[in-house]
Amino acid sequence: MSFEEEVEELESAEDFLHYFELEYDQTTVHVNRLHILQRFHDYLSKGGDLMPEDEDSKKQIYKQLLFRAYQDFVDSDAQTEKVFKVFKMGEPQTIFISLGDIQT
Repeated sequence: MSFEEEVEELESAEDFLHYFELEYDQTTVHVNRLHILQRFHDYLSKGGDLMPEDEDSKKQIYKQLLFRAYQDFVDSDAQTEKVFKVFKMGEPQTIFISLGDIQT
């Protein structure tokens, strides 16, 4: 099985961390697993055109990017990192509509 095929079989953040033999804090991963995986995906997307063809080199880069994604949430939190759109939207706005403006 090729490296890319092996990676396609991985499902959870824990699967990825185990595969790349990275130590991690279970509490951090439990709270941020989707954020870590999305950040990892974002990092891979940014460097996609520059990825080497050699599987060993590619695996090392994936490992470094996964560690970086995990570390983002060790040093910070999901709300600060704003990985998903819901966190990028900012504070909700309140709109006032007077009762006189409502027509039946």
